[in-house]
Amino acid sequence: MLVQVLMGIIGLSSGFVVAGGVIALVIGLGIVTRYVGITHTGEHLWLYEDIILLGGIFGVLLTVYNIHVPFGAAGLALLGIGAGIYVGGWILALAEIVNIFPIMARRIGLVKGMSLVIIFMAAGKILGSLLHFYMRW
Repeated sequence: MLVQVLMGIIGLSSGFVVAGGVIALVIGLGIVTRYVGITHTGEHLWLYEDIILLGGIFGVLLTVYNIHVPFGAAGLALLGIGAGIYVGGWILALAEIVNIFPIMARRIGLVKGMSLVIIFMAAGKILGSLLHFYMRW
């Protein structure tokens, strides 16, 4: 019994450390502040924080306890859109930090059409994801 309590405390503490690191990275990259700035919704900052917290808790419950959520195809589509926005936000935040787009444009001599490049990158990501799930790769 004592071993199980000790393992539970270690597991909970480890979870807090990992969650703290992820939150520090999110704050350090400025993902939340960037979204707030782009959408001009600074008065709802508390809502962003609450949704991030609830999403983390919901994700942990789904993965750790293997909970079945009967939302059907519509729920799966909403989850896919949300996950895509999440991953896309991370990718763009990391790319912005290392200034990959200006460096790439300068190296290949791209003067006009950078917005098209980004749109086609997003379309390729969507197409690749759809093929991945449709073909069950």
